[in-house]
Amino acid sequence: MLSETLPKKPSDGLRALAASQDAERLRLAVAGAGEAAFDWTMSDDRILWEGASEIFTGHIDPERLTRGAVFRGWMDPASQQKLATVIAHVAPNDCPFELEFEAGSAMGTAWFELRGVRVAGADGKAERITGLLKCTTETRREVQRLTYLATRDELTGHLNRTSLRTELADAIDHARAEQRTCAYIVASIDRLAMINEAYGFGAADELIVSVGERLASTLRGSDVVGRIAGNKFGVILRHCSEREISIVSERLRAMVSGSVIATRRGSVSATISVGAVWLPSGASSSQEAMLRAEEALDRARASGRGGFSVYDNSPQREMARLRLMAIADDVVAALNDQRLLFAYQPIVDAVTKAPVHYECLLRMAKPDGSIVSAGHFIPAVEQLGLVRIVDRRTLEMAVAKLYTNTKVSLAVNVSGTTAGDPSWLESFVNYIRANQEVADRIVVELTETAALNDFEESARFVSKLREMGCRVAIDDFGAGYTSFRNLQMLHVDMVKIDGTFVKGISQSPDNQIFVRTLVDLAKNFKLKTVAEWVGSDEDAELLRSFGVDYFQGFHFGEPILDTEWVAA
Repeated sequence: MLSETLPKKPSDGLRALAASQDAERLRLAVAGAGEAAFDWTMSDDRILWEGASEIFTGHIDPERLTRGAVFRGWMDPASQQKLATVIAHVAPNDCPFELEFEAGSAMGTAWFELRGVRVAGADGKAERITGLLKCTTETRREVQRLTYLATRDELTGHLNRTSLRTELADAIDHARAEQRTCAYIVASIDRLAMINEAYGFGAADELIVSVGERLASTLRGSDVVGRIAGNKFGVILRHCSEREISIVSERLRAMVSGSVIATRRGSVSATISVGAVWLPSGASSSQEAMLRAEEALDRARASGRGGFSVYDNSPQREMARLRLMAIADDVVAALNDQRLLFAYQPIVDAVTKAPVHYECLLRMAKPDGSIVSAGHFIPAVEQLGLVRIVDRRTLEMAVAKLYTNTKVSLAVNVSGTTAGDPSWLESFVNYIRANQEVADRIVVELTETAALNDFEESARFVSKLREMGCRVAIDDFGAGYTSFRNLQMLHVDMVKIDGTFVKGISQSPDNQIFVRTLVDLAKNFKLKTVAEWVGSDEDAELLRSFGVDYFQGFHFGEPILDTEWVAA
């Protein structure tokens, strides 16, 4: 019995229980905590256990662990050494310690946490070790699972963008320290939107997974691949000469295009375009490397499908990069100084011309008091990964304005970048859920291309918003590939007809046919329509006759910072 071997002068809670000789109380406490208590005497190397059978079942026969030598041998080598250090320590005081160790098991590798006290004898050497042992295998596996999910792309299982960027930073640092070269490649699946439209989104997901597998199978063991966007993969070549970049890129493109990819909806022929940057000379950081590879990719795609380009550090591009970084710095300062503002543009009823809601158009006030429109800084913050912060601030500003103006409805935009980020969309939904009393006065606008890029995620996002009372609009409709079948599946409330088809429509018979068709189809699906860029009474009257529900454009109200209802 454990209580018979414990010292009469207790020094911690466990020994106090034992000293009371309340063995049943000890047994219940240990069992309730899911732990086993032990007392290990150094003189005879014997270990007495309480509750061991419950802890070790399925791992090892408890009878085998009654000797310290066997117990130590059961541990992994590193933990054996740590425990040996504890035992060998000489000190007059009792010393508490903690140790987590790995052990062999009939059920596979198991992990245990040992918390104990080294009890000193008169000479300061270890006389006994008393403590508790707990199996932590399930907890450790859950931590490993969560860590895996936090670092991996859910669809492909490859690293996600954040983790790949960390790996890239490490590769650049090592290449610089070892005076060698490496490379970063970004590969984009060509025309994925068209594949979505032709085969469906399930087939497109299968295609993305297969392309990722083909890329990974082509790489060396030291190389790393990750999915950085809906149709893009990033590849780190840890050891790569400048000449090898084109060779590897050609191999990657050939691996993808060499044979068709089988999906449940049929066989799909795919190609990739590739942009690359040679490191570390081509970029000083992982962020800069990713940006420059994207620049190279843009040039590769400009030449058509299956293109390839390497970043060229030209003075003109360097100046453009510096301008980009300067804009990003301005935006960060504006966020910190609360200098992001809204210009409100009315969306009016096509019949009464009265405002039904206002679109919140982002503006930035510079330190000198001048106002900059979103078009001057949003592309930069999207490229540099700041748009998630900006979009979140936009939502917070709109919600705050709704609380102070109880009779107004506002439309807020979600950028294409954040629309493809499931975790960001979830945080967006949670924020609206926390402010649900104003949700029925929020219109969330998604661009057509953003909604199409990850259709299933967009559909979930739209569904959650509408459940809370928000309305959802598809912006710039007609500029992309969305079909009304997809709109019906998204269950949005309205579509905003792209302004390029509306501007001067009374003088364009082709646009009249196109817009009239869109409006008729929208009515069949019970969707409201908004015509953007309406510029004259003549255009407005024609659009009203087509059945357009709402107008937006300078003819009915310019975006302004101070409106009567804001001042009220």
